[in-house]
Amino acid sequence: MISIKRLASISMVGAIAIVLVACSGSARVRKPAELTPVANQFEMVPVWTTNIGSSETFNFHPAVAGDGAYTASNGGNVTKTDLATGKKMWEASVPENLAVGPGSDGRTTAVVGIKGNVYAFDDTGKALWNVNIGSEVLSEPVVAGGVVIVRALDNRFVGLDAQTGARKWTYQRPQSALSLRVGYGMLPINNEVVVTGFSGGRFGMIAIANGGLVWETPISFPKGFSEIERLNDVTAKPSMESDVVCAVSYQGRIGCGQVRTGNLLWFKDFSSYTGTAQSTDMVFSANEKSYVTAFATKDGTQVWENTKLTFRDVGEPLAIGKVLLMGDAEGYVHAFSQANGDLVARFRHDSSPITAAPIAVGGLILIQSQGGKLAAYSPK
Repeated sequence: MISIKRLASISMVGAIAIVLVACSGSARVRKPAELTPVANQFEMVPVWTTNIGSSETFNFHPAVAGDGAYTASNGGNVTKTDLATGKKMWEASVPENLAVGPGSDGRTTAVVGIKGNVYAFDDTGKALWNVNIGSEVLSEPVVAGGVVIVRALDNRFVGLDAQTGARKWTYQRPQSALSLRVGYGMLPINNEVVVTGFSGGRFGMIAIANGGLVWETPISFPKGFSEIERLNDVTAKPSMESDVVCAVSYQGRIGCGQVRTGNLLWFKDFSSYTGTAQSTDMVFSANEKSYVTAFATKDGTQVWENTKLTFRDVGEPLAIGKVLLMGDAEGYVHAFSQANGDLVARFRHDSSPITAAPIAVGGLILIQSQGGKLAAYSPK
């Protein structure tokens, strides 16, 4: 498989920006918009903060399960932090650098090194097992239904027994002529299936128990003359609300479909590498210019678009309550009104980029920056 060699040492956000600059011939088009004053309609009150180690320029996500937030650092540290107090409950390490965060179900926590070494820990931080799956890994593992699911860059999905590390199944995807060398997000549902994107503008559902493909749906198709122009991979984690699942491809389309069958309800031309977030009746996404857009879930009608954060490299979105939250490359967190897209609040979490989606859990908003600051906030 031919891949774009640009994410071994830089994040997905920065990587895509470099491609866009290269295509434009000038870095000046990437000048981020100046922030304009926002009259905060609510405050994000810090409850606790801790440092869990830098992810360097990679996009690490916390994994939340039970009473803890499970995190990892590029240096190989793995940590469980108490959600209520921010105190570290345990800390472990692996003998290599990591390019992705952990997966956890609260009983087994797994991390994967770039070279395909999978390390598992129990919920005291004790090492359970480690195995090598024989390929580079840039996607975060999922732990669900007693299985650790690892997605390799050679288009294999591997299911490992969460307690022993024994291989339970392998699902091999067809090779692609050209694909983005990035992590592909996986969305677990009810410990039964994962929904994930594929190269070539497709996404699908895989059974956790046996690795079987439940359904697969094309959301977009390659277009253009050069191989780079024809890239349209679905790299970001799909989102789900009720019985509707939505996904977006890079240089392709955004669309929503029925979660049980994958049948698309609608699709629209759009391009994003940061994915989607959903409310009851809308789906939200930001394109490469950091234009934030809301579409009606039922038919894809564009409800609003906000261009005030142009080229600020906004990260993955979270739809919660009546607002949409997303961080940016300078560590600010922006809140948009879901109803009309107006900016209703802003606060600064850190001075380093926030690429991972905030997480809502137990009345708190959990945010991790690339610099390693992990904090819980209470909206007031």
